[in-house]
Amino acid sequence: MAVTFMQQEVAPQAIAPHAATDLLTVAPLTDADETATLAFLAAQPVHTVVMSSFIRDNGLESPLNRGTFYGCRNARGRLVGVALIGHAMLIETDDEQAFASFARLARECPAAYLIHGERGRVERFWRHYEPWGRRPRRITHELMLEQRPPVAVHEPVRGLRLAESADLEQIVAVNAAMIEAECGINPLTRDAIGFRVRLLRRIEQGRVWVWMRHGKLIFKADVVGDTPAAVYLEGVWVHPQERGRGYGLRCMSQLGRVLLAHTETVCLVVGADSATTQAFYRKAGYKVSAHYDTIYLQT
Repeated sequence: MAVTFMQQEVAPQAIAPHAATDLLTVAPLTDADETATLAFLAAQPVHTVVMSSFIRDNGLESPLNRGTFYGCRNARGRLVGVALIGHAMLIETDDEQAFASFARLARECPAAYLIHGERGRVERFWRHYEPWGRRPRRITHELMLEQRPPVAVHEPVRGLRLAESADLEQIVAVNAAMIEAECGINPLTRDAIGFRVRLLRRIEQGRVWVWMRHGKLIFKADVVGDTPAAVYLEGVWVHPQERGRGYGLRCMSQLGRVLLAHTETVCLVVGADSATTQAFYRKAGYKVSAHYDTIYLQT
């Protein structure tokens, strides 16, 4: 399973404060823009769940976002595009000039590491970014899957719970291994302290679910984005020695019912070429809703 946002480990760096075209103006968004920004993103609640969750959690102006939120406005001052430019670049717009402006800002961002999103938007952004931007190190094709009610009921897992600080080290080890397998970089080598701090914060936010048995981590899932409209999961993991016993299906079914009590859909991305993983999520009631791409940039 993809771990796109679990990888965020580089602090944001300053880039140009604003840009303009003949018809559009692009500038950093401030906390005063929060209501308008969330309303704009709400038009595509699944595709923008991570950006919306960052804003709800941290506000628009926070180092915890690991980048800068930019808004693109037309001549009437109306938002026509929103982007997070930083370690991860996330774009929401249908305006070609906005794509061009966001691509220019991205080219000036030394911290830029990956571009992630719905395939059509990534392709449009990339057409403007590629001629003068950094080369891709790796491109992955993914499927966005969604789970909506009703969720099939399987045998309950009585020990499935929110993670606690005492669980941190086992979660750190698993997440670091997943990230290294996904992108070839071990976050414990680059920034062990920061990686632990960020995971501890996620645990304290109530965003990591675990099943421990006799002190051993059996199942884990990270809630990376959480809004009233959508919850976005990453890092779903079952202990290798416990796979093939139905534990993952039971945990995902139970977790889905818990999360869908306060949101409309639970979503995640999986590799487009991973038939086994796709089959697992189909059993759990997930359906394909979109094609996604992630472009990892050369550093």
